[in-house]
Amino acid sequence: MNADGSYSFNFESADGTKVSESGNQKQVGPKPEDIGTVSKGSYSFTTPDGVVLTVNWVADENGFQATGDHLPTPPPMPEHVVKMLADLKAAGLL
Repeated sequence: MNADGSYSFNFESADGTKVSESGNQKQVGPKPEDIGTVSKGSYSFTTPDGVVLTVNWVADENGFQATGDHLPTPPPMPEHVVKMLADLKAAGLL
């Protein structure tokens, strides 16, 4: 941990599992006291059948978001929903 609240670490275990993470302090809301830690990192491990799986992730004001080739992903949003969200944002309602 550094004096400014930032940090980072990496390690690898004997079985080949790898973990990496870093983070720092960030204003995450409208008020000066809305300070939080935002982090990002990854981990990887080998499945019993020898496949290496990797998860990359971010944890910030938008929540925890993980990505990986093996993780399911939602279908794309329908165009009418995309348009509705854009209209709401343009109107200042989002």
